[in-house]
Amino acid sequence: MTAAGEDALELTLDGGPLAGRAGSERTCILNRAAGSPEGLLRFVVGPDGTVVPDLKARLPGRGAWVTATRAAVAEVVRRKLFARAFKREVQTPADLADLVERLLDAQMTASLSLANKAGVVIAGFAKVEAAIVGEDVVGLIHASDGGDDGVRKLGQSLRRRFGEEAASVPRVTLFTSLQLDLALGRMNVIHAALLAGGPGKNFLARCTALEVFRTGDMAGRRPPAPVNEPKH
Repeated sequence: MTAAGEDALELTLDGGPLAGRAGSERTCILNRAAGSPEGLLRFVVGPDGTVVPDLKARLPGRGAWVTATRAAVAEVVRRKLFARAFKREVQTPADLADLVERLLDAQMTASLSLANKAGVVIAGFAKVEAAIVGEDVVGLIHASDGGDDGVRKLGQSLRRRFGEEAASVPRVTLFTSLQLDLALGRMNVIHAALLAGGPGKNFLARCTALEVFRTGDMAGRRPPAPVNEPKH
């Protein structure tokens, strides 16, 4: 590799979690595209020489950044780019993309629990329907294994309240009913409403991060699109 190439590769690493200004651009070691840290994942080398994800970008040491999609992480692993970026022998788990997805899923679930404790989550069909009418609802959560009828009726309630803007209200379907029960500390949760506030905004951001990682759709980094509602 030429000196110029080595210099370019050197730029793909950051100077550590405290280096640089918040929001400064980072460079993906796969495609060398610079972008906001919000669209990238940070990785560091642990004490045992293993590459580990640093989703909060706080772990010590120099970090390598990768576009925040499963396909990008898997390609970096396949091409052994972490060793090139860190300029040393490293152990890269073959299932690193799976590990990142599990961590993103855990972050999303934890943020839902925090939003619930903050009082911005309302659960139960009747309560959700009432919230749509009288509260500042910014999103709905539907259990992925729930029935279509409740989804359709709540969708109708949204349209009565918001008109055409109802289509832009995020509707999250990333949880099973059991997962919702565990996250919210109650039984038989199928539908929930998310009220305005910081905890709710953070939860939607975590949902977006997981959805983008799985699908690779970076366009706009919007919250999950509305679920497909039954026509009858």
